[in-house]
Amino acid sequence: MKRPEPVQVVKSRRDAALTKLYSGVPYVQFLGVQFDRRGDELTAVLPYDEKLIGNPILPALHGGAIAAFLETAAVIELTWASLWEQLEAGDVDPETMNTPRMPKTIDFTVDYLRSGLPRDAYARARVNRSGRRYASVHVEAWQDNRNRLFAQATGHFLMPPRDDG
Repeated sequence: MKRPEPVQVVKSRRDAALTKLYSGVPYVQFLGVQFDRRGDELTAVLPYDEKLIGNPILPALHGGAIAAFLETAAVIELTWASLWEQLEAGDVDPETMNTPRMPKTIDFTVDYLRSGLPRDAYARARVNRSGRRYASVHVEAWQDNRNRLFAQATGHFLMPPRDDG
């Protein structure tokens, strides 16, 4: 009978895999997006930076930065969800794993509900459907209050081919 790994080892392995997943994407690095993981749930964090301001008179976050943040949250969530099963089964070693291929965006629709204020933003993506070839994801973004969204999006993605042997 296989003995379970200590909790700290499992947590470190999961965190290392997540960091390797998103740190390999240059655009994520440019925006400064980070991810907070609680179990298998991810919250994307967009730390405020002056370069993200689109309208300095208001000031408000640029719509393109918001859309990129939401799309990044969706793509990383999709990839993380598919990686999670392999990680939990012990089939993936974060130290030696290659950065997984990311889903390709088919379409992405953003609803801007209010101005993004000059402060940190958070987003959570929910995978509505994920098959071998296609996935659908909904993302919600907020700043100070989880119940007061400033943007939301729906995206459809072409999933990368699986390496099933």
